[in-house]
Amino acid sequence: MIPDQEGPGTPSGADKFDDEHYPAYTMGRAADMLSTTQGFLRSLDEAGLITPQRSAGGHRRYSRHQLRLAARVREMVDQGTAIDAACRIVTLEDQLHEARQQNRSHRDAEGSTVD
Repeated sequence: MIPDQEGPGTPSGADKFDDEHYPAYTMGRAADMLSTTQGFLRSLDEAGLITPQRSAGGHRRYSRHQLRLAARVREMVDQGTAIDAACRIVTLEDQLHEARQQNRSHRDAEGSTVD
């Protein structure tokens, strides 16, 4: 999804403000918001944690969701964790959270069908 183009499934107008996956932030702005360097953001792309969207001109664009992931990694790196390890930890934490939600949903569904 390129921010300057509209298409099916592309949020429009005010909907973009509510879409946490809309790539609204340039690399420079994202780095400023996280008080980090653009190189740090590129390293997250290289590690496979974040794949930024690209503008029509080829510039990286980041969503709020991606910036939250980057902030979590940044916090771990600041505490001495290697960047690759921090990316893996964030990925595993998210997978665990998703699995727990699925388990909860299955338990709730099973509980509502038993009479």
